[in-house]
Amino acid sequence: MKILALEHEFPGATAEKFQQHAHAEALRAWELHQQGIIRELYFRADRSEAVLVLECDNVEAAQQVLATLPLVQNGLIAFELIPLTAYPGFARLFSPQK
Repeated sequence: MKILALEHEFPGATAEKFQQHAHAEALRAWELHQQGIIRELYFRADRSEAVLVLECDNVEAAQQVLATLPLVQNGLIAFELIPLTAYPGFARLFSPQK
């Protein structure tokens, strides 16, 4: 299942606190990318928050994976998780009627 993960910073998260965990965070994200769990990784253009596309069995599995990120473990960020499904509109519009 594809899951969209939107990062949200907690109040009080400072650049200094982020910098303390930046290397470990990048290493863990790279490991998850290499495992095929993080399929896509972006930053929002309007603010410094990550947007991830994950491939997991379900939302609970995605929560468990994201809990292994150092910035999550250290209470600096959390993720809003949105499960995605394939767009069904084309089949409704273009498949032969029975």
